[in-house]
Amino acid sequence: MDRYRVIFAGAVITAVFAFFVLAWIPQRQLSAVVPLDPLQPYSAEQAAGRRVYIALGCLYCHSQQVRDPGFGTDQKRGWGRPSYPEDYRFDEPHLLGTMRTGPDLINIAVRQPSRAWHYAHLYQPRAMVPGSLMPSFPFLFELKERADLADDVVALPPGTAPAGRVVVASPDARRLVDYLLSLNRNYARADARNMGPGH
Repeated sequence: MDRYRVIFAGAVITAVFAFFVLAWIPQRQLSAVVPLDPLQPYSAEQAAGRRVYIALGCLYCHSQQVRDPGFGTDQKRGWGRPSYPEDYRFDEPHLLGTMRTGPDLINIAVRQPSRAWHYAHLYQPRAMVPGSLMPSFPFLFELKERADLADDVVALPPGTAPAGRVVVASPDARRLVDYLLSLNRNYARADARNMGPGH
């Protein structure tokens, strides 16, 4: 019987130790991270677009982290400087991702600042990037005979637009593009981490 108590006590001690080392200590360290000045909380529209991004499963094919040059060629690809904890201060849950079926998106607003490009890419990716594996999202758009004054009309390359129809961005498409255009973590950063007091 004493043997089982020792095993149980060992398991409890191991679990508590693992919790402190793997969860509590990192949480304390990261809770002191202060965002850099250019980084702002998401607006209501950007936050809504982030939820659309999650719902569509974009995070399964796109990462949001630029690796240090010692770990890969991300910077040579033009994806920006390496990512740091401060870059994710307002991201909950974090969407770092592990798969790169598509390019990293943490700085997509720097590489593709055009709202029109994002609309066309979401409607028909291969019209903008030949050979793209990305699925199209036509359900994020409406087909109309004539656009209203307030509509965001999608400009598509010749031969990709439906004949006699105008493609118009839905509210979800506008929100998603608002979120994508907020992804700019390429601002200057000091070498030392911008941590709070005691770090």
